[in-house]
Amino acid sequence: MSEPKTPVPTPAGDTYKGWVFKWTNYIKGYQRRWFVLSNGLLSYYRTQAEMGHTCRGTINLATATITVDDACNFVISNGGAQTYHLKASCEVERQRWITALELAKAKAARMQAESDDSGDDFPSSSPPAAPGQGGGSQNSEVQSALRTLGSKVEDLSTCNDLISKHGSALQRSLSELDSLRLTGEAGDKIRQVTERATLFRITSNAMINACRDFLALAQAHSKRLQKALQAERDHGLDNKSASGPGKGEGSDEEDDNEFFDAMEEAPEFITVPADPHFHKRSSSNISGFNSEMCPDDQSLNEEPLAMNQESPSQELVPLKKRRTRISDKPNYSLNLWSIMKNCIGKELSKIPMPVNFNEPISMLQRLSEDLEYHELLDKASKCQSSLEQMCYVAAFSVSSYSTTVHRTGKPFNPLLGETYELDRRRESGYRSLCEQVSHHPPAAAHHVISDRGWTLRQEITVASKFRGKYLSIMPLGTIHAIFEKGNNHYTWKKVTTTVHNIIVGKLWIDQSGEIDVVNHTTGDRCHLKDVARKVTGVVMDKDGKAHYVLSGTWDEKMEFSRVMQSSLGGENGTEGKQKTVYQTLKAREVWRRNPLPEGADTMYYFTSLALTLNEYEEGISPTDSRRRPDQRLMEEGRWDEGNSEKQRLEEKQRIVRREREREAASQRTASQSEEGAPHDSHLALWFDRCEDQITGEQVHIYKGGYWEAKDRGIWEGCPDIY
Repeated sequence: MSEPKTPVPTPAGDTYKGWVFKWTNYIKGYQRRWFVLSNGLLSYYRTQAEMGHTCRGTINLATATITVDDACNFVISNGGAQTYHLKASCEVERQRWITALELAKAKAARMQAESDDSGDDFPSSSPPAAPGQGGGSQNSEVQSALRTLGSKVEDLSTCNDLISKHGSALQRSLSELDSLRLTGEAGDKIRQVTERATLFRITSNAMINACRDFLALAQAHSKRLQKALQAERDHGLDNKSASGPGKGEGSDEEDDNEFFDAMEEAPEFITVPADPHFHKRSSSNISGFNSEMCPDDQSLNEEPLAMNQESPSQELVPLKKRRTRISDKPNYSLNLWSIMKNCIGKELSKIPMPVNFNEPISMLQRLSEDLEYHELLDKASKCQSSLEQMCYVAAFSVSSYSTTVHRTGKPFNPLLGETYELDRRRESGYRSLCEQVSHHPPAAAHHVISDRGWTLRQEITVASKFRGKYLSIMPLGTIHAIFEKGNNHYTWKKVTTTVHNIIVGKLWIDQSGEIDVVNHTTGDRCHLKDVARKVTGVVMDKDGKAHYVLSGTWDEKMEFSRVMQSSLGGENGTEGKQKTVYQTLKAREVWRRNPLPEGADTMYYFTSLALTLNEYEEGISPTDSRRRPDQRLMEEGRWDEGNSEKQRLEEKQRIVRREREREAASQRTASQSEEGAPHDSHLALWFDRCEDQITGEQVHIYKGGYWEAKDRGIWEGCPDIY
């Protein structure tokens, strides 16, 4: 089972909460903990569920010190035994926490000082109201409104101080840079940054002055309300008189709450929102403005990217009805440790495993599940701009991990020569073919051709290691997507998938690593990075100019934002580099995971597509995964028979391999050649081994003939593997 996705820390009134990594000890290092900041207290829990019963620790911020170590690390200490060494997932998140903590600390210090002061501005209770009157209740409401207004004014004052502090630090840094007297390109860059910083300083000063004016006005307003309240107490005004200022003050409080929430609500990236009609203005006087405006670029408006609809006539074609259920997973008990203790540190594909660990599909079928969201490539093929197209291709590269959320079962290792076809030409316009082209290391070649203008191919070798507590699955190989329009050729690689709590605890899966999607035709690229279960990336052209920002998660959705302007700014990042600030339009959703079918929890958490993958079809190849008997027996719930059949198939494969190795050895001896054939001389049936012209890797590329053989119903040359 996957952990709940990591929420972005969000303010809720005076409460701020979210996931932060906390240093525990030298053995476990940083561990993720759920932190809650409320009423001047910072508390943490191991999980969100613990909030109701088990707090792991609390620090009172009124007397605490808050220090920043580097881009992501910060320390909170009360000067005594309590010190929290914390690490945020990125610099933006760290700054959110620092801002919230400093505001909470200032507020906590004020509250402590007020509690020690015997001369409070407001009494703790109101005089009793006259019979039949609601004056006491109204007085209490006004007092509460005044306290809230005073608190918000103090928050605004603290923000004012923080802006001044950071602005002064920025100005000092720029002055130090200017004193270096650099020339050439470096000097030009520094001058450009200095000009932008000056504009920022002017704008900030204007905002600070406006804040001061608001502060003075609010304080004067507060004094008038206090006098009105005192007069009300003295003269015993009736309900109607008391309710007037109470209602007005309630409105002011509501306005202030909206302002404060907007201030604390940090964006997903280091971005600032652009005017929705920003692209209609002249860009001649705006530095760094992205001037590429394609006339067909619908993403600048309220429409999604390239949302072209298919011809209605296609929907009228009668389609094959496919199954929506398989047999429920049996509840078999198994001594997991007795099997896994001998597997630590070994390559998992070389270890015989009972079907109890499997799900009833093969790795070839699992690879075909990458096509769950093929419509992203359909839409990409219609894009006029390669940069728009990149957004869809990048989202497609992430979407293939959406099926891993709950899928803790291991697919069957394909037998050498095993194939799998997925013919969805009538429904979705594509045909897919996989073949197991190598056994050690296990490698599968995959080729997809679509009538909608794209081709997908990949050869994936899966390396897996069991480390005791977790299992790492590392797909090796390059994925290619080629589009007829523009002849754009994209490549990327898969990231590592890790299954946690193999021995003890509830299984959960996550992804880790980075994806570089490259358009080899235009030079465009998108670097997708995983930080704390979030995926972020920027689409850039060959000159390094940013055009789109992507954000989302591996297992839920991806969004894009059009970049209107970019500049350097903000806090320094890692290695002293400044973060880039992107001015973007409103984010739009480009992909969202489909919901699981009803009853998926009893059917291996298969998606609607996965449920159909092993459904038997007439006319398929003799080597197709659907014909594999051990896999079929497992799907039907006959696991004991499936285990026996699995052992028979694996032994048959070993006998064939030894015979092939003997033949290869005799050929080398007969030819007296030192450079004879490799020990395993297996040749794939539908794929040719050659050098990839893009990556230079030795890969298997589809040579044709499979679909023609299927049309004829003649399967000459297919090995007897079952």
